[in-house]
Amino acid sequence: MNVSDKKEKNIKEAKSRVVIALMASVTLGLAPFVPEPHLFGKWRWLLGGAEGMQTMDWFDLLLHSAPWILLLAAIVHWLNLRRKLS
Repeated sequence: MNVSDKKEKNIKEAKSRVVIALMASVTLGLAPFVPEPHLFGKWRWLLGGAEGMQTMDWFDLLLHSAPWILLLAAIVHWLNLRRKLS
């Protein structure tokens, strides 16, 4: 396997990580969906001054935000690999 094949393989793996992170973001990051995505409510609460937020609420915000942070990191990594190949 030459260097070009390894780079292509790395790009494909990075792209699959993006897809997995996207699925996690849409499902775990937004659940529960009704009456609104949970993450939206937590961010609205935070941007409204976060009055009354307890430790559990901060932890919940972190857990629901984690898939989105991973998605962003996966996209940046994938784009960097693509840029290096060209």
